[in-house]
Amino acid sequence: MQLRQALHSATAQLEAAAVEEPRFHAEVLVFHVLTCDRAHLFAHPERELTSAELAQYEQLVARRAAGEPLQYLTGHQEFWKADFLVTPAVLIPRPETEHLIEEVLALIQLEAQAGNAALPVADARRLKLIDVGTGSGAIAVTLARELPQAEVHAVDLSPDALQVARLNAERLVTENLGARVHFTQSDVLASVVRDASFDFVVSNPPYVGRNEADKVQDVVKHYEPPMAVFAGDDGLDVIRRLIPQAWEALRPGGWLLIEIGYTQSESVRALLGGWQAVHTVADLAGIPRVMVARKTIARTPQ
Repeated sequence: MQLRQALHSATAQLEAAAVEEPRFHAEVLVFHVLTCDRAHLFAHPERELTSAELAQYEQLVARRAAGEPLQYLTGHQEFWKADFLVTPAVLIPRPETEHLIEEVLALIQLEAQAGNAALPVADARRLKLIDVGTGSGAIAVTLARELPQAEVHAVDLSPDALQVARLNAERLVTENLGARVHFTQSDVLASVVRDASFDFVVSNPPYVGRNEADKVQDVVKHYEPPMAVFAGDDGLDVIRRLIPQAWEALRPGGWLLIEIGYTQSESVRALLGGWQAVHTVADLAGIPRVMVARKTIARTPQ
């Protein structure tokens, strides 16, 4: 079968399965099978696919038509303009999570401009950050790339997720700095020495409640790891544990940033008694997406 014919057939199959952007998905899958780009597709539409190529392509298209995420089929997802490896062991990185990165960088810049001695931005090598529930490592690896002199740590309960995160650090953190992202298996921060030495605790935790599972997309419920999606009945089980542990881990004046669900801003804010500068950062749709709080010096969280 010619490339153009295979692509046309795949597009029709995905369209019939109500897959959004069926042509785009058909193209991405053929790029994956043939290890080519769009220029090759348009330059050689008459290319004959081998029987092995066609069989692989048809299998992938069938899996996508059945609902399996494109990212798990190709093993790749872009985040912060970098190509991350993903597997069904990790949550697929999403654009909304980039707001966490943006806010960390913005806070560092603001602290530097204010000359805040509590945050050692004047000597970037002293900055110490930890990503809780790292999954693919998207947050930790991106912070390491953006802050090449900082000390970045990342934890996850899943050993399979940590394996993916380590691979991404090795691939994407340049100049052999992969070892500078320190990975630890931990349930939240339970296995981390919480010695008030971190400047930032950052997390995209599971925050969907079991009581709202009916509102979650089927592709998320059926394919992404449940432990990375759900957190008790109201979605706050992990966040309730993270906040006091983060307080112990952060130095006075350090920052906690948590990605939250679209209905959780007030509930999470109520858990942050004793913290300072508590506020939310909205995503591009105007939905509160990141909860930000600063550890104070004199008070303790309630």
